[in-house]
Amino acid sequence: MNYREALAWLYATQRFGIKLGLENSERLLHSLSIDFARLNLGSVRASRAVSRASPETVPFRVIHVAGTNGKGSVCAMIEAIARAAGYRTGLFTSPHLVSFRERVRVNGEKISEDEVAGGLTEIRGLICNWDPHPTFFEIATALALQHFQTTRCEILVLETGMGGRLDATNAVQSSVSVITPIDFDHEKWLGQSIDQIAKEKAGIIKPRIPVISAPQRPEAEVIIRQRAEQCDAPLQFVNDPWTKTRIALHGEHQKMNAALAIAALQATDIKVSDDATTRGLSSVEWPARFQIWNEHIVIDGAHNPASARILAQTWREEFGDEHAIILLAILRDKNAAAIVDALRPIASKFLLPRIRSERALPPHDLASIFSFKTPSLPHSITPSVADAVSAAQRTSERVLITGSLHFAGEALAFLRGESRALEECAQ
Repeated sequence: MNYREALAWLYATQRFGIKLGLENSERLLHSLSIDFARLNLGSVRASRAVSRASPETVPFRVIHVAGTNGKGSVCAMIEAIARAAGYRTGLFTSPHLVSFRERVRVNGEKISEDEVAGGLTEIRGLICNWDPHPTFFEIATALALQHFQTTRCEILVLETGMGGRLDATNAVQSSVSVITPIDFDHEKWLGQSIDQIAKEKAGIIKPRIPVISAPQRPEAEVIIRQRAEQCDAPLQFVNDPWTKTRIALHGEHQKMNAALAIAALQATDIKVSDDATTRGLSSVEWPARFQIWNEHIVIDGAHNPASARILAQTWREEFGDEHAIILLAILRDKNAAAIVDALRPIASKFLLPRIRSERALPPHDLASIFSFKTPSLPHSITPSVADAVSAAQRTSERVLITGSLHFAGEALAFLRGESRALEECAQ
């Protein structure tokens, strides 16, 4: 298969839905001869000379990150600092914004089209008769891990796709478990209460493996402490934000994410100098997280009530009392009313475009939410992202594009003049 054919096959596996569980992932990793439990041994620095000679002894360090909000930013910061320190890094995140290749990076570089095609061709041949068939995310995770092993990465940073306990990434033996703030999201899969969601997120905690956690709601903190105690896992809550150096990402909340990233590296006994920390944090890039595209447009992938509240707070930090024309698109399974409530204090008007994601809440359905708000919020429906951006740019007001990472990706592709390059994916 070439890249386009391979991607079409992978996207077609979305018909198998989301199946939380580790059996298929463990079977797939075993079949691909990926054994992180065996490889994740020894000191990275001490074993570098050995790792150059023998793939079987590559001393991986695996940093596994779960949580509701901030996972991607923390992963990006960990990877940037480790790379600045001279380590060979592998980063696996989801979803992508424009290209599937964004999900799998080595030393900051996206996996190539040929490597995607080759890896997926091998996996397709391997699993063609499996029952149950592996899901999209299980296959994507296996592709990433195989790529990291082939390219002999030293430090792997893995972001969970959903939850943690039964997430495909949890089939890997980690060196440290990191938990960002837990809040409401994916309730259909993870539960309707914070303690239920926390039980799923805390499922990445493994016996005697260090745990680093952001400050949590009381009910989530209880669950994390219980799980860590059951696993005899050393637990550290990071309560103080990082203020010593500049952070390239915008928002006060990123200072706490930076502190979490630094604590995670320290917990794995990875030696990182102050200079590497400074260079990593000052250069980290993570698109669609309060990304100031230009003086007129800001893009943020906030997609649940908690992240929308943080977005509104960050807007105030950056622009004071200035209001925004908000281009808003939200997925069907999200709490759209609560997201609107969080954003309304910074909005002068909402534009509701139709986007390409099949999971998107139709603009007319989103508009109906505004009818129940008092006072009424000015809003209008636009037929496309292009029309919405063009309409907003004709005004003098600043524009905020938000509500979904899928929407943020489509908007980025349009703004880059690469709309045809968008590889839209439901997951």
